[in-house]
Amino acid sequence: MSAPGRTASLALLLVAEIGAMSLWFVSAAILPELTAEAALAPWRAALLSSAVQIGFVAGALTLAVHGTADRYDPRRVFALSAALAGAATVLFVIAPIGGWAQVGLRAATGFCLAGVYPVGMKIAVGWTVRRRGLVVGLLVAALTLGSAAPHGLALIGGPDWRVTAGIAASLSLFSAALILLSRLGPHHATAPRFDPAALKLAWRIRGVRLAIAGYLCHMWELYAYWAWIAVALAASFQAAGAEDPLTLARLGAFAAIALGGLACAPAGALADRFGKARIAGVCLAVGALSAGACAASFGGPPALTLTLAILWGIFVIPDSAQFSALVADAAPAERAGSLMTFQTALGFLLTAGTIQAAPMAAAAFGWPVTLALFGLGPLLGVEAMRRLHALRRLG
Repeated sequence: MSAPGRTASLALLLVAEIGAMSLWFVSAAILPELTAEAALAPWRAALLSSAVQIGFVAGALTLAVHGTADRYDPRRVFALSAALAGAATVLFVIAPIGGWAQVGLRAATGFCLAGVYPVGMKIAVGWTVRRRGLVVGLLVAALTLGSAAPHGLALIGGPDWRVTAGIAASLSLFSAALILLSRLGPHHATAPRFDPAALKLAWRIRGVRLAIAGYLCHMWELYAYWAWIAVALAASFQAAGAEDPLTLARLGAFAAIALGGLACAPAGALADRFGKARIAGVCLAVGALSAGACAASFGGPPALTLTLAILWGIFVIPDSAQFSALVADAAPAERAGSLMTFQTALGFLLTAGTIQAAPMAAAAFGWPVTLALFGLGPLLGVEAMRRLHALRRLG
């Protein structure tokens, strides 16, 4: 059998990304059932989600400093990481609910997923330079669909949260085998040696620095939205007197996140044509406006709030691909994997705080204020992208 070509290899990568990343928001998707079964305190419930972010940061920093994705075959790194993440989720199912073992297993899952998402980007950018915005956009679309999957799986699992988590674990194990069937692209570059000093390029190269600044502003909003939009919508629908607010909120969250994923590919194509920084700036601006609009509509007509949340979901993610592509464009090819992984680590370190703080802010100030706060990051990110677009035009 001949080795798969570019299209087949990218397709295998995208499907594997969806399957492995379905583990990310499992705990958030099954939170109502977990809380009902074990009466979890709000801070403990939030910790199950923020632990994934913390674990991811630790894993991403480890891989970035070591240069793993640049020194070894990234397909094998991806496969091992996805398999270990799936195994950690299987153990999560049998661990005491809400205990430190479950928290630790969620952190371990996040650590392993650092070998999936950033490493997947390393594989993707190896296939093209001219169409890099589109290719990385497709990868982020897969990430987004995977992140939305737990909300859909929760509808399949119903009241038994263990079924939902078990399906997600199975998908990740399947992805580990699938990625090994792909091959690497012609632009894949390998670093000759271990050099943690290469991470200094994140500051020394202005294009990389501005891309990372915009990414951090974007991450302030993104994962807080993904983790808590279903909870916020349920509270809004309940305040509005909607029938079965939880089911409606879950469907709304799944639709919002999934549609955002589908928007990544066309946004990537537009970025390749009109400029990655420009398209990222547009997405950030719409995200900031949507956050304010959702806050203003909270408790109002469910159809209006749901529409605004879905609009927000469509624009909250397509820019993520462009930040990664911008770093890859500005960085030396042999260091792109480490710098993208480092960028991702910084972003997810920020999200660990926003995910943990969001429900506490909602308890103290209400969800409308909390949703409005989500919009502050992207508002600042617009300026970073304006500067980066001007820099790239001069270059």
